[in-house]
Amino acid sequence: MSEEFHSQSLTHGWSFRDANDDPETRHPVSSIPSVVHLELLQNGLIPDPFVGLNESKVEWVGHRDWVYQTTFPTPTDRSPETRYALLFEGLDTFATVELNDTVILKSDNMFIPSRVDVTDTLLPVSQKANVNTLAILFESPVRRGREVVKSHPEHRYIAHQTEVGRLGARKAAYHWGWDWGPILVTSGPWRPIRLEAYVDRIEDLWVQSVVSGDLSFVSGTVRVRTEGRGAEKVRFELKDRGEIVFEAETVVVDGGAEGKFELRNPALWYPHGYGEQRRYELVAKLFRGETVLHEVSKKVGFRRAELMQEKDEHGQSFYFRINNIDVFASGSNWIPGESFLPRLTDQKYRDYLKVMVEGNQNMIRIWGGGVFEPEIFYETCDELGILVWQDFLFACASYPTYPAYLDSVEQEARTNVRLLRHHPSIVIYAGNNEDYQIQQTYNLTYYYETDKDPNSWLKSSFPARYIYEYLLPKVVEEECPGLPYHPSSPWGGGKHTTDPTIGDIHQWDVWHGAMHPYQNLASMGGRFVSEFGMEAYPHMHTIDAFIDNPAEKYHQSLTMDFHNKARDHERRLGSYILQNFKVKQDFKSYLHLSQLAQSETMVFAYRSWRRQWGSAKDRRCGGVLVWQLNDCWPTMSWAIVDYFLIKKPAFYAIARASQPLAIGVARTYHEWVSGHARPPRASRFDVWVASSRLEPVTATVEVRYISIATGEDVKSSSIFRDISISPNGTTDVFTDSLHYNEDPYTQSIVISATLSIDGAIISRDIDWPQPLKYLNLKNRGVGVEYLADRSAIRVTAAKPTKGIVFEEKPGLWFGDNGIDVVPRDERIIPVRGVERGDIPSWTYLEDDRA
Repeated sequence: MSEEFHSQSLTHGWSFRDANDDPETRHPVSSIPSVVHLELLQNGLIPDPFVGLNESKVEWVGHRDWVYQTTFPTPTDRSPETRYALLFEGLDTFATVELNDTVILKSDNMFIPSRVDVTDTLLPVSQKANVNTLAILFESPVRRGREVVKSHPEHRYIAHQTEVGRLGARKAAYHWGWDWGPILVTSGPWRPIRLEAYVDRIEDLWVQSVVSGDLSFVSGTVRVRTEGRGAEKVRFELKDRGEIVFEAETVVVDGGAEGKFELRNPALWYPHGYGEQRRYELVAKLFRGETVLHEVSKKVGFRRAELMQEKDEHGQSFYFRINNIDVFASGSNWIPGESFLPRLTDQKYRDYLKVMVEGNQNMIRIWGGGVFEPEIFYETCDELGILVWQDFLFACASYPTYPAYLDSVEQEARTNVRLLRHHPSIVIYAGNNEDYQIQQTYNLTYYYETDKDPNSWLKSSFPARYIYEYLLPKVVEEECPGLPYHPSSPWGGGKHTTDPTIGDIHQWDVWHGAMHPYQNLASMGGRFVSEFGMEAYPHMHTIDAFIDNPAEKYHQSLTMDFHNKARDHERRLGSYILQNFKVKQDFKSYLHLSQLAQSETMVFAYRSWRRQWGSAKDRRCGGVLVWQLNDCWPTMSWAIVDYFLIKKPAFYAIARASQPLAIGVARTYHEWVSGHARPPRASRFDVWVASSRLEPVTATVEVRYISIATGEDVKSSSIFRDISISPNGTTDVFTDSLHYNEDPYTQSIVISATLSIDGAIISRDIDWPQPLKYLNLKNRGVGVEYLADRSAIRVTAAKPTKGIVFEEKPGLWFGDNGIDVVPRDERIIPVRGVERGDIPSWTYLEDDRA
C-alpha cells in the first residue's frame, strides 16, 4: 500500500447556506476557493455589486453567518501508518470547522493557513458508507470584529478610512472599504482546502545563503523540517538549468535535516534591466529506505540585497543596492486586484506584472491593507525581475496588542515569511502602512530616541510600536537573516513621516493635504517616494461596465460619484482640472482632461525625481512608487491600469520617464495664477539625461524651440553631439533661459528635446508653458494613419499638440499613448487588435474636430 505523500484538493461538491436558514436549504458552490458573495451572485441571489448602486444592496452579506459543507470518502489505498490532515490554506475569517460533527479547528486569522491532523476523526475505511462530512461555519466579520473591539476596552481604537471594527479581525482591511474600493466584507474558504495523506512529509524547505561581497561565491545551508513518522534521510539537490551543482544526503534527526553548500561563480538573480533572472531548482527528497515518501522542489535565487541608508549632505540616503549595483526603483504600489479574491486568476496576476515590465517599472510595493499574495505573484516577480517591497498587514490605524492578538500576529508573520523567503524578488519588509502618521495625528506616545524598552511601549498610547519595532524585525531576522526591514511606510528613524531628508515619504500634498500644483512636485521629493498620485477616470469601456442607467452617464451623476470612493474627489479632481485646462462640460472631454491631469502629474514626478538619482556619491532620491498600479473593481481612482487591465495615459508617461535612457527638459515653474495673473518674463530651463545603463553611452541631444501658434521653430536648434552619458545616473546637458519681449502667451513656445543614438531617436521629452489652459491649442493639424504593413499608427501634427489619447479597451494594445507631438517629428505607435484598419477613436487637448 502507498506510503507516498498524496494531496487531494477538495474543490467541488460543496454547498452553502445562511446559518440561520433550515439546514436543508442549501445552494451549490461553484468551486473552492470561494467567498460567499461569489456564490450568492452565481446563484442569482444578489445583484452584481460592481454595477450601479448595487454595492449598498449587498452590504447585509457581511453581517450574516454562513455555512459551507461537503462530503468526501476516506482514501482506501493507504499504508496502515498513514496520517491524514486537512490543510486549510486560508479561511476568511472567523471560522469553526467540524469534521463528522467534531470541532477540529477554530480560526480567526485570514492570513494563517491551518493544517489539522484528522487521522482519528475520519470515518474508518471499513465503515460501509465511508462518507465524511466537512462543515465550516463562517461568522459575520462585521459583528465579530466589533465584539472583539468591545471586549478589549483598554485600547484606544483608531481606524482611518473605515470603522474600528476592522481592528478586531486579522482580515484584509480593504474589505471594509477604502478610498478606492467598496465595502464588501467577505467570508468563506478563500484559498484551497486539501486532504493530505502521508507517512512522513516535508513541512518546510528553505535555503539560507550569503553572497560574498565580490559576488564570487555563495555559501549557506539547505534545511528541511519534517512532520510524521518513519523518515530516515533526506537527499538535497541544487540544479542550475538541469545540471546538479550541489547534492548531499543526510539523516533526519528530531524532525529536521540540513546540508552545507558553497558555489563558486554562482549565477545571480538581478532586477530586470540589470542582468539575468537566474534561479536554481532546489529539490529535497524524503526517504524511508529507498522509498521516496515526499519530494518538494522550489526555485531559488541568489543575490545581495542591501538597503543603503548612509549619512550625506542631504540627510540620510534610502535606496537599494542589488549585487553591488545601485538600482533606482521606478514602480508602483499594489492593492489587491479583486474585491473577491478567489476570482483573481493566475493569468491576471501575470498580466498585471507583465504590464509593469512593459512600462519600464522594476519595483512593486504590496500595500499593508491587503493580503500576502499567492505564490504566483512572487513567482512571476522572480521570473520577470521585479523587486518586491512587502508590507506586513497593518494599515492606517492604531492596532491593539493584547496577548492573544500578539500571538496571532507573530504566527501570521512567521508563517508567511517562511512561505515567501525563497523568493529573490523580495528585498524589503515594512512593518505597516501609515500607522506612524496615526501616531502623529493623534499625538500618541512615541519617544523614539529616549525610550528603547519594548515592554514600556506596550503600556503606552501607541502600543503597536512593539509590533513594528520589536516583534516583526525579530521575526524577519530569525526567519530570513539579513533581509532589510523598515518599521513602517513612511518612516524616517523617529523623525516626522513627512521629513524629506530621511527614510521614505508618502507625498500627498498633491491631491490630499495642501493640494499643491502638480508642477511643484520637482521640489517636493524625498529620499524615496513610496506613495504619491493623482486620480483619473478610466477609459469608457470600464465606465460602461458599471453604469446600468444611461441617464447616469455624466461626470456628476450619483452613480459616478458612488463609484469614486475618494473623499472630496469632486473638489480635488475638479480643482486640478480647472487650474490647468479649459473645461468642456461633455463627459468624454472631462474624462480626457482627468487623464491628462494624472498623466501630467506622473511626468512632473518621475522625470524630476529620477533626475535626483544623481551619481554614486549623490543619491538624493532612490525611487518612486506611484499610488497605485491597479484597481479591485471598476472605478475612478489613482490606478494607472484599471480593473480590466486597461492602461490609462499615465501608465505611458511613467514608461517614457523610466526608459533605460530618458531625456528630460523642464523650465522653472512659476506659480503665478492664484493671485495677480502676471506670467514671468523669463524662464530658465534644464536639459538632462537619466540612465540606468551600466556602461557609458555616447549620444546626440537636440533641443528645439517651437512656436505653439505657428508650429515653426523660433530659433535654431541647440545640438550637442557625442555627449558621454554617465552610467547609472544623471547627466546634465544644457541650461539656458527663455526671454519674452512681449506677453509670453503671445510668444508661447514648447521646448522639444530628443536623445538619439546612431541617428535613431530613443527618447523624447517636451516642456510646455504652464498652465495649459491659457494656450490656444485649436487647429493643430493632427494626422492619424494606420500602417497595416507595420501594425502601427503614424501620428503627425502641423503645430505642437498636447495629449493625443487613443481610446483603449480589452483586445487593443498600444506601444504608446497619451503622447505630445511636434511638427516634423512623426510618431510611429505599434498597435495590436486593430480590426480591418479601423483606428480607435482619439482626441487631444482642445480637439476642434466636429
